[in-house]
Amino acid sequence: QGQLVEFGGGLVQAGGSLRLACEASGHIPNAHTMGWFRSSPGKERDLGDFVAGITRSGSRLLYSDAVKGRFTVSVDTANSTVYLKKNNLNTEDKAVYYCYQDPTVGGRIWGQGTQVTVSS
Repeated sequence: QGQLVEFGGGLVQAGGSLRLACEASGHIPNAHTMGWFRSSPGKERDLGDFVAGITRSGSRLLYSDAVKGRFTVSVDTANSTVYLKKNNLNTEDKAVYYCYQDPTVGGRIWGQGTQVTVSS
């Protein structure tokens, strides 16, 4: 069973930038879509909000209105890594960020989450 591991969370000042990475390890059937959700502190992952998604080829991208124009999702297919570059962060972006992949076989796979804190 494959796993997803997020990297790059931490503390950043408002207006700053962070880049999250989500690496796949083990066997994960080719994912047709992948992306990111986030959950506010104290909120369970399954009650979180969609942030950004991308197709495996990178040809189609989707963003929530809250992050459109500030966040960029990208994929490195060769390394099975999905990135989320976040610019102009504000305190409302404080959350646990979870990456996901939707493999062609089986259900959605989630990462364990990485905390992002934005100070004012």
